[in-house]
Amino acid sequence: MKRSNSLLSRVFMALVFVFLYAPIVLLIIFSFNAGNSNTVWQGFSLEWYEKLFRDRLIMQSVYTTLLISLLSTIIATVAGTFAAIGFYSMRRRIRDPLMTVNNIPMMNADIVTGVSLCLFFVAFFNFWGDFAVWFNSLQGVIQLPTRLTMGFGTLLIAHVCFNIPYVILSVGPKLRQMDKNLVDAAQDLGCTWMQAFWKVIIPEIKPGIISGALTAFTMSIDDFVISYFTAGSSASTLAMTIYGMTKKRVSPEINAVSTLLFVTVLVLLAIVNIREARQERRNAHRLHA
Repeated sequence: MKRSNSLLSRVFMALVFVFLYAPIVLLIIFSFNAGNSNTVWQGFSLEWYEKLFRDRLIMQSVYTTLLISLLSTIIATVAGTFAAIGFYSMRRRIRDPLMTVNNIPMMNADIVTGVSLCLFFVAFFNFWGDFAVWFNSLQGVIQLPTRLTMGFGTLLIAHVCFNIPYVILSVGPKLRQMDKNLVDAAQDLGCTWMQAFWKVIIPEIKPGIISGALTAFTMSIDDFVISYFTAGSSASTLAMTIYGMTKKRVSPEINAVSTLLFVTVLVLLAIVNIREARQERRNAHRLHA
Protein backbone atom coordinates (compact mmCIF):
# COMPACT_ATOMS: atom_id res chain seq x y z
CA MET A 1 0.00 0.00 0.00
CA LYS A 2 2.83 2.37 0.89
CA ARG A 3 4.64 1.55 -2.37
CA SER A 4 1.48 2.25 -4.34
CA ASN A 5 1.00 5.61 -2.64
CA SER A 6 4.67 6.45 -3.19
CA LEU A 7 4.42 5.58 -6.90
CA LEU A 8 1.26 7.65 -7.32
CA SER A 9 2.91 10.60 -5.57
CA ARG A 10 5.91 10.42 -7.89
CA VAL A 11 3.71 10.16 -10.99
CA PHE A 12 1.63 13.10 -9.85
CA MET A 13 4.76 15.14 -9.14
CA ALA A 14 6.13 14.29 -12.60
CA LEU A 15 2.85 15.39 -14.23
CA VAL A 16 2.94 18.66 -12.31
CA PHE A 17 6.48 19.39 -13.51
CA VAL A 18 5.56 18.48 -17.08
CA PHE A 19 2.54 20.79 -16.93
CA LEU A 20 4.66 23.65 -15.57
CA TYR A 21 7.78 23.34 -17.69
CA ALA A 22 6.75 21.69 -20.97
CA PRO A 23 5.69 25.05 -22.54
CA ILE A 24 9.00 26.63 -21.49
CA VAL A 25 11.00 23.71 -22.89
CA LEU A 26 9.14 23.96 -26.22
CA LEU A 27 9.73 27.72 -26.30
CA ILE A 28 13.47 27.21 -25.76
CA ILE A 29 13.67 24.47 -28.41
CA PHE A 30 11.87 26.47 -31.10
CA SER A 31 14.00 29.54 -30.38
CA PHE A 32 16.72 27.59 -32.25
CA ASN A 33 14.40 26.61 -35.12
CA ALA A 34 15.62 27.51 -38.60
CA GLY A 35 12.07 28.33 -39.77
CA ASN A 36 9.50 30.72 -38.39
CA SER A 37 7.12 27.99 -37.30
CA ASN A 38 6.40 27.25 -33.64
CA THR A 39 5.13 23.74 -34.39
CA VAL A 40 7.34 22.31 -37.17
CA TRP A 41 11.06 21.79 -36.58
CA GLN A 42 13.08 22.84 -39.63
CA GLY A 43 16.63 22.52 -38.36
CA PHE A 44 18.97 24.13 -35.87
CA SER A 45 19.82 27.80 -36.35
CA LEU A 46 20.82 30.91 -34.40
CA GLU A 47 19.08 33.17 -36.90
CA TRP A 48 16.47 34.48 -34.47
CA TYR A 49 19.10 35.36 -31.87
CA GLU A 50 21.03 37.32 -34.52
CA LYS A 51 17.86 39.18 -35.53
CA LEU A 52 17.08 39.77 -31.88
CA PHE A 53 20.36 41.58 -31.24
CA ARG A 54 19.84 43.68 -34.38
CA ASP A 55 16.33 44.73 -33.33
CA ARG A 56 16.64 48.31 -32.05
CA LEU A 57 13.27 48.26 -30.23
CA ILE A 58 14.10 45.13 -28.26
CA MET A 59 17.64 46.27 -27.47
CA GLN A 60 16.30 49.60 -26.17
CA SER A 61 13.84 47.67 -24.00
CA VAL A 62 16.66 45.47 -22.69
CA TYR A 63 18.71 48.58 -21.86
CA THR A 64 15.75 50.18 -20.04
CA THR A 65 15.01 46.95 -18.14
CA LEU A 66 18.61 46.48 -17.01
CA LEU A 67 19.01 50.14 -16.05
CA ILE A 68 15.75 50.16 -14.07
CA SER A 69 16.65 46.86 -12.40
CA LEU A 70 20.16 47.99 -11.43
CA LEU A 71 19.14 51.42 -10.15
CA SER A 72 16.11 50.13 -8.25
CA THR A 73 18.20 47.32 -6.74
CA ILE A 74 20.88 49.74 -5.52
CA ILE A 75 18.37 52.21 -4.06
CA ALA A 76 16.16 49.50 -2.54
CA THR A 77 19.17 47.69 -1.06
CA VAL A 78 20.47 50.83 0.66
CA ALA A 79 17.02 51.93 1.88
CA GLY A 80 15.96 48.42 2.88
CA THR A 81 19.18 47.78 4.81
CA PHE A 82 18.82 50.96 6.88
CA ALA A 83 15.11 50.24 7.37
CA ALA A 84 15.92 46.73 8.61
CA ILE A 85 18.44 48.15 11.07
CA GLY A 86 15.80 50.60 12.24
CA PHE A 87 13.29 47.79 12.75
CA TYR A 88 15.92 45.78 14.61
CA SER A 89 16.51 48.60 17.10
CA MET A 90 12.79 48.99 17.87
CA ARG A 91 10.90 47.27 20.63
CA ARG A 92 9.13 44.10 19.61
CA ARG A 93 5.69 45.54 20.36
CA ILE A 94 6.29 48.29 17.80
CA ARG A 95 8.38 46.25 15.34
CA ASP A 96 5.92 43.39 14.77
CA PRO A 97 3.04 45.56 13.43
CA LEU A 98 5.45 47.45 11.19
CA MET A 99 6.88 44.20 9.82
CA THR A 100 3.34 43.08 9.05
CA VAL A 101 2.82 46.29 7.09
CA ASN A 102 6.15 45.68 5.32
CA ASN A 103 5.00 42.21 4.23
CA ILE A 104 1.73 43.46 2.69
CA PRO A 105 3.28 44.53 -0.68
CA MET A 106 4.79 41.07 -1.13
CA MET A 107 1.46 39.31 -0.49
CA ASN A 108 -0.61 41.91 -2.32
CA ALA A 109 -1.66 41.29 -5.93
CA ASP A 110 0.60 43.03 -8.44
CA ILE A 111 -2.37 44.55 -10.21
CA VAL A 112 -3.51 46.24 -6.99
CA THR A 113 -0.02 47.65 -6.43
CA GLY A 114 0.24 48.78 -10.04
CA VAL A 115 -3.16 50.48 -10.14
CA SER A 116 -2.65 52.18 -6.76
CA LEU A 117 0.76 53.55 -7.81
CA CYS A 118 -0.69 54.71 -11.13
CA LEU A 119 -3.52 56.59 -9.37
CA PHE A 120 -1.04 58.06 -6.90
CA PHE A 121 1.16 59.42 -9.69
CA VAL A 122 -1.83 60.86 -11.55
CA ALA A 123 -3.07 62.62 -8.39
CA PHE A 124 0.40 63.95 -7.62
CA PHE A 125 0.86 65.25 -11.18
CA ASN A 126 -2.49 67.08 -10.98
CA PHE A 127 -1.47 68.65 -7.68
CA TRP A 128 1.93 69.56 -9.10
CA GLY A 129 0.34 71.23 -12.14
CA ASP A 130 -1.82 73.48 -9.95
CA PHE A 131 1.12 74.26 -7.68
CA ALA A 132 3.43 75.07 -10.61
CA VAL A 133 0.89 77.46 -12.17
CA TRP A 134 0.47 79.25 -8.83
CA PHE A 135 4.23 79.37 -8.19
CA ASN A 136 5.05 80.66 -11.69
CA SER A 137 2.43 83.39 -11.36
CA LEU A 138 4.13 84.75 -8.24
CA GLN A 139 7.55 85.24 -9.77
CA GLY A 140 9.34 85.00 -13.11
CA VAL A 141 12.83 83.91 -12.09
CA ILE A 142 12.22 80.17 -11.76
CA GLN A 143 9.66 78.55 -14.03
CA LEU A 144 8.48 75.13 -12.91
CA PRO A 145 7.13 72.67 -15.48
CA THR A 146 3.35 72.61 -15.30
CA ARG A 147 2.88 69.18 -16.84
CA LEU A 148 4.50 65.97 -15.65
CA THR A 149 3.92 62.57 -17.24
CA MET A 150 4.69 59.01 -16.29
CA GLY A 151 7.88 57.59 -17.69
CA PHE A 152 11.31 56.40 -16.57
CA GLY A 153 11.11 58.23 -13.23
CA THR A 154 7.76 56.80 -12.16
CA LEU A 155 8.83 53.35 -13.34
CA LEU A 156 11.96 53.56 -11.19
CA ILE A 157 10.01 54.72 -8.13
CA ALA A 158 7.52 51.87 -8.54
CA HIS A 159 10.30 49.26 -8.74
CA VAL A 160 12.02 50.70 -5.67
CA CYS A 161 8.72 50.56 -3.76
CA PHE A 162 8.07 46.87 -4.33
CA ASN A 163 11.75 45.87 -3.93
CA ILE A 164 12.37 47.40 -0.50
CA PRO A 165 10.25 44.83 1.43
CA TYR A 166 12.27 41.95 -0.06
CA VAL A 167 15.53 43.54 1.10
CA ILE A 168 14.15 44.12 4.60
CA LEU A 169 12.98 40.51 4.78
CA SER A 170 16.47 39.27 3.76
CA VAL A 171 18.50 41.55 6.06
CA GLY A 172 16.27 41.21 9.14
CA PRO A 173 17.16 37.57 10.01
CA LYS A 174 20.90 38.32 9.73
CA LEU A 175 20.52 41.15 12.20
CA ARG A 176 18.71 38.88 14.65
CA GLN A 177 21.50 36.29 14.31
CA MET A 178 24.15 38.90 15.13
CA ASP A 179 25.48 39.14 18.66
CA LYS A 180 24.06 42.33 20.18
CA ASN A 181 27.25 42.89 22.18
CA LEU A 182 29.50 43.23 19.11
CA VAL A 183 28.71 46.90 18.53
CA ASP A 184 29.19 47.74 22.23
CA ALA A 185 32.49 45.84 22.24
CA ALA A 186 33.69 47.72 19.15
CA GLN A 187 32.81 51.07 20.74
CA ASP A 188 34.54 50.09 23.97
CA LEU A 189 37.68 49.41 21.89
CA GLY A 190 37.61 52.95 20.47
CA CYS A 191 35.34 52.76 17.42
CA THR A 192 32.80 55.45 16.77
CA TRP A 193 29.25 54.29 16.01
CA MET A 194 29.83 54.84 12.29
CA GLN A 195 33.08 52.84 12.36
CA ALA A 196 31.29 50.06 14.25
CA PHE A 197 28.54 50.19 11.64
CA TRP A 198 30.93 49.71 8.69
CA LYS A 199 33.39 47.32 10.35
CA VAL A 200 31.02 45.20 12.47
CA ILE A 201 27.38 45.42 11.43
CA ILE A 202 27.84 45.46 7.63
CA PRO A 203 30.21 42.42 7.53
CA GLU A 204 27.83 40.48 9.78
CA ILE A 205 24.75 41.15 7.64
CA LYS A 206 26.51 41.17 4.24
CA PRO A 207 25.06 37.77 3.17
CA GLY A 208 21.55 39.08 3.82
CA ILE A 209 22.27 42.29 1.90
CA ILE A 210 23.56 40.34 -1.10
CA SER A 211 20.62 37.93 -1.03
CA GLY A 212 18.18 40.84 -0.77
CA ALA A 213 19.87 42.64 -3.67
CA LEU A 214 19.78 39.55 -5.90
CA THR A 215 16.13 38.93 -5.03
CA ALA A 216 15.26 42.57 -5.73
CA PHE A 217 17.06 42.45 -9.09
CA THR A 218 15.27 39.23 -10.02
CA MET A 219 11.86 40.63 -9.09
CA SER A 220 12.55 43.86 -10.94
CA ILE A 221 13.76 42.29 -14.17
CA ASP A 222 10.83 39.86 -14.12
CA ASP A 223 8.06 42.40 -13.43
CA PHE A 224 5.36 43.22 -15.97
CA VAL A 225 2.08 44.22 -14.30
CA ILE A 226 3.38 47.04 -12.11
CA SER A 227 5.62 48.31 -14.91
CA TYR A 228 2.68 48.31 -17.31
CA PHE A 229 0.68 50.67 -15.07
CA THR A 230 3.53 53.03 -14.14
CA ALA A 231 5.73 53.32 -17.24
CA GLY A 232 3.45 55.55 -19.30
CA SER A 233 4.14 55.81 -23.03
CA SER A 234 7.73 57.07 -22.94
CA ALA A 235 9.36 54.01 -21.36
CA SER A 236 9.04 50.32 -22.04
CA THR A 237 10.60 47.32 -20.33
CA LEU A 238 11.42 44.07 -22.06
CA ALA A 239 8.31 42.35 -20.70
CA MET A 240 6.13 45.17 -22.01
CA THR A 241 7.79 45.01 -25.44
CA ILE A 242 7.21 41.25 -25.63
CA TYR A 243 3.57 41.79 -24.71
CA GLY A 244 3.24 44.39 -27.47
CA MET A 245 4.83 42.01 -30.00
CA THR A 246 2.36 39.25 -29.19
CA LYS A 247 -0.54 41.56 -30.07
CA LYS A 248 0.63 41.83 -33.68
CA ARG A 249 2.17 38.48 -34.50
CA VAL A 250 4.09 35.80 -32.66
CA SER A 251 7.61 36.11 -34.02
CA PRO A 252 10.32 33.54 -33.21
CA GLU A 253 12.28 36.49 -31.84
CA ILE A 254 9.91 36.30 -28.87
CA ASN A 255 11.09 32.74 -28.27
CA ALA A 256 14.72 33.90 -28.30
CA VAL A 257 14.23 36.86 -25.95
CA SER A 258 12.03 34.80 -23.63
CA THR A 259 14.72 32.11 -23.50
CA LEU A 260 17.38 34.66 -22.55
CA LEU A 261 15.09 36.17 -19.91
CA PHE A 262 14.28 32.75 -18.46
CA VAL A 263 17.95 31.76 -18.31
CA THR A 264 18.88 35.08 -16.64
CA VAL A 265 16.24 34.72 -13.93
CA LEU A 266 17.15 31.03 -13.47
CA VAL A 267 20.83 31.89 -12.97
CA LEU A 268 20.00 34.63 -10.46
CA LEU A 269 17.72 32.33 -8.47
CA ALA A 270 20.39 29.62 -8.52
CA ILE A 271 22.95 32.10 -7.15
CA VAL A 272 20.57 33.15 -4.37
CA ASN A 273 19.82 29.54 -3.39
CA ILE A 274 23.48 28.50 -3.51
CA ARG A 275 24.48 31.43 -1.31
CA GLU A 276 21.74 30.62 1.21
CA ALA A 277 22.76 26.94 1.27
CA ARG A 278 26.41 27.83 1.85
CA GLN A 279 25.48 30.27 4.60
CA GLU A 280 23.39 27.62 6.34
CA ARG A 281 26.33 25.17 6.19
CA ARG A 282 28.65 27.80 7.67
CA ASN A 283 26.18 28.52 10.48
CA ALA A 284 25.78 24.81 11.18
CA HIS A 285 29.56 24.39 11.19
CA ARG A 286 29.93 27.25 13.68
CA LEU A 287 27.35 25.70 15.97
CA HIS A 288 29.15 22.33 15.97
CA ALA A 289 32.60 23.90 16.34
